[in-house]
Amino acid sequence: MSRNPDFDVIVVGGGPSGATAANDLALAGHKVMLLDKAGRIKPCGGAVPPRLLEDFAIPQSLLVAHAKSARIIAPSNNTVTMPVGDGFVGMVDREHFDEWLRARATQNGARRVTGMVEQVLDDPDGTATVVYRADRGSGVRTATARCVIGADGARSRVAEQCIPGGGRVKCVFAYHEVVAVPDDITGDYDPTRCDVYYQGHLSPDFYAWIFPHGKTASIGLGSANKGFPLRETTRLMREQIGLTQWKTLRKEGAPIPLKPLKRWDNGRNVLVAGDAAGVVAPSSGEGIYYAMTAGRMAATAATAFLASGNPAALKGARKAFMKAHGRVFWILGMMQYFWYSSDKRRERFVKMCADPDVQRLTWEAYMNKELVRREPRAHMKIFLKDLGHLFGLKTVHG
Repeated sequence: MSRNPDFDVIVVGGGPSGATAANDLALAGHKVMLLDKAGRIKPCGGAVPPRLLEDFAIPQSLLVAHAKSARIIAPSNNTVTMPVGDGFVGMVDREHFDEWLRARATQNGARRVTGMVEQVLDDPDGTATVVYRADRGSGVRTATARCVIGADGARSRVAEQCIPGGGRVKCVFAYHEVVAVPDDITGDYDPTRCDVYYQGHLSPDFYAWIFPHGKTASIGLGSANKGFPLRETTRLMREQIGLTQWKTLRKEGAPIPLKPLKRWDNGRNVLVAGDAAGVVAPSSGEGIYYAMTAGRMAATAATAFLASGNPAALKGARKAFMKAHGRVFWILGMMQYFWYSSDKRRERFVKMCADPDVQRLTWEAYMNKELVRREPRAHMKIFLKDLGHLFGLKTVHG
């Protein structure tokens, strides 16, 4: 390189993925800029597995609630409750959780800049120039780096400009309302339970949810159908459940990708992570753990690139992620394709979830973030049951 860039790495986007990448890179001794636009909160149920707390050193104090069970509701309003067992599902409020992650990265050495990326330029000498618009009317600015990590969401400008196919990501459009939970709880609500509604009138191809956040709750839904009335349907759902009188604190909507991009780097100096890379789990829509994992893997790949100068090192992020989670994403994608396509299939799906084997292995896979391999016979039994429910068979022998 013919000049010294301003930073080793510029991370664009300060959500869980970008903040994790910036923190890891700063701890590794790199000069890091974390560029994030202010005041943006992603609609999110906020569920995190205990493994996330352990893997990313997240204090229990950031949890606003502990869910002890999940209840799923069929189109017929039949319900199945799936107790977590001895564990719990942690719930976070993204407004405070994301800010804590950004603050930690800053405390560990990352330089935090508030602004929005406009353009990423690939300079002839191998550096990247990030053009961004700073807040408070200070106009357009630039910063240079040896590497850029784009963690700027599902409609990532970094991915669209720099990554082949990065602008064509299949998304579910999510919307939720954060409401205040009254002291005297009314309606169908339990502060220790996550409710998931598999009902076609609430979502024709995904699901609706009510997730507890302590003094608040998230009520929302998603659909890949661009014409589906998210706000109106959320209002109808609140009427259906009896929560219309609960005070609405804020309303948020955003696209959520459900398939990892085939390529995460530009072959030179740019890499994407998190929603920008498409790492939200199909079927469940879970994204926080996978976003932070992808952010960490992006930081590891960027560190290898900085050390070697070999752009091929950037491919390591996607390779590592797909090796660890690609099989799970494929299975969840197949589940969504089959089970969410009609109310008849949704009804069978909820019925299947009453099976103790299904519940046990579902929670083990969720808590551990990997397929449970030590019981292949149990998996085969569940697979046969799955087929039986899919095709409407009365009995399935395992």
